[in-house]
Amino acid sequence: MSDNPASGAAVPAAPLSFAALRQPGFGTYCVTTMLAMMADNIEHVISYWVIFEKFKSPALAGFAVLSHWLPFLLFSVYFGAFADRYDSRRIIQVSMLLFMAVSAAWAVLFITDVIEMWHAAVLLVIHGMAGVLWAPASQVLIHDIVGREHIVSAVRLNATTRQLGIFLGPAVGGGLMLLLGPAIGLLVNALIYLPLVIWLWKVPFGTMERRAPAPAAARSGWFSDAAATLREVSGNRTLLSMMLLAGVSSLLVGNAFLANMPEYAHDLGTGKADTSYAVLLSANAAGALTAGLLLESRVRVTASPRTAIVLAILWCVSVAGFAVATSYPLAIALMFVTGFLYLAFVSMAQALVQLEAPAHLRGRLIGVFHMSHNGFRAFSGVTVGILGALIGIHWSLALSSMVLLAAIFALLAFSMRQRRDEA
Repeated sequence: MSDNPASGAAVPAAPLSFAALRQPGFGTYCVTTMLAMMADNIEHVISYWVIFEKFKSPALAGFAVLSHWLPFLLFSVYFGAFADRYDSRRIIQVSMLLFMAVSAAWAVLFITDVIEMWHAAVLLVIHGMAGVLWAPASQVLIHDIVGREHIVSAVRLNATTRQLGIFLGPAVGGGLMLLLGPAIGLLVNALIYLPLVIWLWKVPFGTMERRAPAPAAARSGWFSDAAATLREVSGNRTLLSMMLLAGVSSLLVGNAFLANMPEYAHDLGTGKADTSYAVLLSANAAGALTAGLLLESRVRVTASPRTAIVLAILWCVSVAGFAVATSYPLAIALMFVTGFLYLAFVSMAQALVQLEAPAHLRGRLIGVFHMSHNGFRAFSGVTVGILGALIGIHWSLALSSMVLLAAIFALLAFSMRQRRDEA
């Protein structure tokens, strides 16, 4: 047999490492997005600390969680339709300006010491609305920058850089608060959003001229809009299974166990629960960062519904293992694995939604995904937190993980049936 490639079938090129970063503009977008995500978390660190010191109100702390996630449930599809119909660059810029305004408002209230509980509630709601405005437009812009060919790499790298921002936020926020004080720290934090705002001003990506025409108008009502959008793609089981995977995992487990991490650290019997708590959270974040870097550089995993579901199954097992772990080193290892698997299956599910979405519905379907993935997190506090108050947080997390595992196995059967039907 001849060794000349021209004499036979073309030899496919090996997949490129960090393929999306080779596309002009995407690296800059990742860096500026990481800074914006870091600023988001810096604000959380400083504002949550000050309002805790000022009011010591568990009700306000609970409202902070709801105001962060409920907007995703109520408005993700609506703002996804915005991303279909309008310039995604300008939508992201508006969301960044809202974040900046909230940081500046916190600073003014802290400097003048006139903050009241209703001030905090209003600012928390505006912050949550800025987050849900940002999310669908960001994914639409990513698709426009890299195209369909590199969307899996782009979604995974975007999730990785956002995770890096989440990882750095508490450390930088704590440093700003110690060095400059809460108020000045928040004024400095407002400036960290500026690189993304400035970069988006002139770049050609995200303009309407580069995209397929969207429907003339958005439907009314968040539930009817989501249901109507899903009916339009009801024949696509990949889309439906990924939406269900995102929704059921967030509803039953989500990231609610992270809020109870201090208690897990205490129950593991370590000498200093506060340090142990920080190490467990860091292990989870480090696992997510490792997943993004490893899957981009060395490990080649083909994006498919079945692979995403299997990764989610392994994630459930690792979360359940953490729930019943009695060894602190084992708990750290399981937190690392949990972070790794979570980023792997969520980024793959989101990439599959991008790949399968019709161009004119991409923003709406991304909005439905965010509604499922982020919006339903507001209720995971019930399955893990409130149930934990009744039977203990270890049993509640283990039980929620097992219920989720059964639901995901049903999704796996649903996905495999699709493969048989296609065959």
